[in-house]
Amino acid sequence: MNEDDSPFIEINYEDKEYYHIYFNNNKKEEIKRKRYYLNEDDNVSKINVVIDYQVKSLSDLFARCYCIESINFKKFYRNNITSMRYMFSYCSSLKEIKFTYFNTNNVTNMFMMFVGCSSLKELNLTKFNTENVTDMIGMFRKCSSLKKLNLSNFNTNNVTNMSTMFSECSSLNELNLNNFNTENVTDMSYMFNKCSSIKELNLNNFNTNNVTNMHYMFRGCSSLKELNLNSNFNTNNKANMYMMFIGCLDELKLKIKGKYENFKDEAF
Repeated sequence: MNEDDSPFIEINYEDKEYYHIYFNNNKKEEIKRKRYYLNEDDNVSKINVVIDYQVKSLSDLFARCYCIESINFKKFYRNNITSMRYMFSYCSSLKEIKFTYFNTNNVTNMFMMFVGCSSLKELNLTKFNTENVTDMIGMFRKCSSLKKLNLSNFNTNNVTNMSTMFSECSSLNELNLNNFNTENVTDMSYMFNKCSSIKELNLNNFNTNNVTNMHYMFRGCSSLKELNLNSNFNTNNKANMYMMFIGCLDELKLKIKGKYENFKDEAF
């Protein structure tokens, strides 16, 4: 990230409960104290965020801010932001994110965006516009407490990589992906790895004709009893499916185009 594109932090000492983070590169000379990161010594638990129009990247913004418990996006002005890579990564104490004012219209990269947010129990991303996103690798990886995840408005038309997207979301017991378009995806390896609480997955709309890697895709889905696929879920090339169902139940039922089939043993 170039310095000209980087966010900076202003500490508001009048409001003791919150940090106020402002992004406005035009006014750098007016800020007496600025930094490009938070650290544990700050001991801040709640943050209000105002995003101004000069910022182009929010990559790594809160990465490894272990002390943060709540983030509230209060204002979001003009939006040139294209990357949210690692934005909340390993915020292990984070319990709440308010996306009331949040704009993802131009974002192309959400790589590992929430990875390691192990205290988050619920995420409602219905206001996310993901039509330009191409990279969702590990987006929710290691969100081990996550029980509710609303992706009902996700547009995945341009996504090419979903590897490890939900990997190790061990508390997630249901996941609605009915709106996902996977026609351009090439990598789904480890996508649901160790999603050990999910009992049923409906991937009836998944198209895997362009996927070349489904290795370990459902590895460790130890509660999965039924998997609903369709004829566009291409299982012809077993070389792309190494250990795809390792650690799954022996009685796992694979339903393809309304009929139960068994290719599980061949993908161990």
